[in-house]
Amino acid sequence: MRAFAVTPIHLPDEEIRRRQERYDRLSPPGLQVVLRDVGAGAPPSLDTDAAVRRSEEAVALALRDARADSAWDAAFPDCVLDPAVPAAVGGGDVPVHGLLKLSAGHLAARGERFGAVVRNEAIGAELTRRLAAYGLTAHSAGVEVLDLPFDAIADTATWNAALGEAVARLAERGATAVLNGCSAVDVEPAALAARIVDPTAVALRLLTVDETPAGAAEPVEGAVRA
Repeated sequence: MRAFAVTPIHLPDEEIRRRQERYDRLSPPGLQVVLRDVGAGAPPSLDTDAAVRRSEEAVALALRDARADSAWDAAFPDCVLDPAVPAAVGGGDVPVHGLLKLSAGHLAARGERFGAVVRNEAIGAELTRRLAAYGLTAHSAGVEVLDLPFDAIADTATWNAALGEAVARLAERGATAVLNGCSAVDVEPAALAARIVDPTAVALRLLTVDETPAGAAEPVEGAVRA
């Protein structure tokens, strides 16, 4: 599978390379993710609601072009806010996926109550709206804001050091899992009150799941196998 990913913000070349290397490292066998910058028309960071809306518009154009390109088997935004990802399943030859939709939906399907940590208030508000659009609010313990600068995204130590108290508050509200609310942050093992879930890693694994071998018939629910 060859998947198109587009950044939600305009990024310098070195950050594109860092994120591409992260996709290369996290992608399961059989999946190749190709990351592209969304372009100079997008904001440089997501610090306000206006920036979130501008990002969504720019990503929508990039995804539209990707869906018309036979080189791709799937497309998704490189962002846990799922900008321009349809809440319902959409048509088209190239399906559009969302990192939040896949990872949060997976946790909900497992019966887990989950929370999320995010960098700032604008991102937190949009992530909350997205969970509501996906019908997942009942499974959510809420969102905690880490109040970190944009540079913390590429600073693994700073981001992970800020998690402790936020994760503890979510665990007090019943969260057993906490989505790390940035697609480009590496999660380090730590003794926290709830486990940290990397939404990108989970989503990439789910993209490659094929429960039915090629040429095999769909199993009948409840059937007994010899």
